[in-house]
Amino acid sequence: MNSSYVVAKFGGTSVADFESMKRCAQIIKNNSQVRLVAVSASAGVTNHLVSLCQNDLKLTQRNEHIEQVCNIQNSILKKLSLDKDIADGFNQTLNKFKNLARNIDPTEKEKDSLLSFGERLSSYLFTQVLRGVDIDAVRLDARNVLKTDSKFGKATPNICATKKAASANLTTLLSTKVLVTQGFIGSDQQGNTTTLGRGGSDYSAALFAEAIDASAIHIWTDVVGIFSTDPRLCSKATPIAKLSFDEAAEMATFGAKVLHPATILPASRAGIPVFVGSSRAPDEGGTWIEKSQTRHSGIRAVTQRKNQILLTLKSPEMLLASGFLAKVFTILAQYNISVDLVTTSEISVALTLDNAPNASRPELEQECLDLLSEFCHVSVENNLTLIALIGSQIQLQQEEINLMHVLADFNIRMICHGASKHNLCFLVEQSNSDHIVQSIHSRLLEA
Repeated sequence: MNSSYVVAKFGGTSVADFESMKRCAQIIKNNSQVRLVAVSASAGVTNHLVSLCQNDLKLTQRNEHIEQVCNIQNSILKKLSLDKDIADGFNQTLNKFKNLARNIDPTEKEKDSLLSFGERLSSYLFTQVLRGVDIDAVRLDARNVLKTDSKFGKATPNICATKKAASANLTTLLSTKVLVTQGFIGSDQQGNTTTLGRGGSDYSAALFAEAIDASAIHIWTDVVGIFSTDPRLCSKATPIAKLSFDEAAEMATFGAKVLHPATILPASRAGIPVFVGSSRAPDEGGTWIEKSQTRHSGIRAVTQRKNQILLTLKSPEMLLASGFLAKVFTILAQYNISVDLVTTSEISVALTLDNAPNASRPELEQECLDLLSEFCHVSVENNLTLIALIGSQIQLQQEEINLMHVLADFNIRMICHGASKHNLCFLVEQSNSDHIVQSIHSRLLEA
């Protein structure tokens, strides 16, 4: 049975500056059920930290990024009077950051530690902001609770160890305090700092919620819920009041940037509803994501995810042979590579991979390609966008419209449908993707 506690997560724009933090503090003050808060790094900080993870930066460049991180924090700090415990912790953390950031050749372990400092610093400042509005808040180091493996850069959470640590560290505090912790980071068995991958703060909030058996997860961002498509791209995009876990998972996976794809996993496992709303307009509602299936069939949203890789593997040995795909996916798993779409023919298999431009390491490493090349011909295509039509019971022939007639107007590189009735996905040239999304939204969702 779920507790009455709510876990709230505030993204980078929600904790970007002092005024934004004050708005978030008022949201917490207005809801006494919020007992655990996960914060992202202040907007802009993580980009500088990613740059500092590069091994070819000159010391002058490193110092510039360090200065920018400090400037973002200081713009908030100058409007606060820190309590001694907050001041001591903040200053110690800032000094550790400066020392590590000057390392011109950081290891993978040190890169994760570097990337963690944005959340570690913002959580000190946000704790003080909460105290300023008479909330009894304490800072909690996420690394003491969220346990992971040692895959630096994209660690996998240990659910059982996290729940055990939460029981030991949080149970007595939750009833009397508001705990402020960090999204995105955890620690392995050796106590090393790990990260969950870019945008992992949503995921962290859901993992914490699962660990304490929360009643709800509130994801506060800069938009009023999840829209039918990116409202910056289509002015007639509309927010969706309710989504099922399946629909939300598809949207998050295939480009709805409001929510991290992995967030739905722990929420769905534990049956915890997720709310997505705007910290700038908390009274304007948002999107609820719940276990119950939607009553609406058909297409409800169109999303896109740019910077995709199409990996095509071709081998005559694949014809009438067993084990080829197993061999391919064993190698991909060895390099912790997640595959989105898969299509096969008699002698080839095509896979799509994400190639986020601001990742701390490349998704497709040369060592991996070399291993694949030992038993098949490898082709890699870049500058592609994955477009997804999301909804429920999607069919190529809907009652009102034939989707193939709609898609016939576009040059499609690859199409995938059938594995799920919640999506229809295809690849297009990245240079045309915005226009294609606008056209599809206009024809299918604005009538």
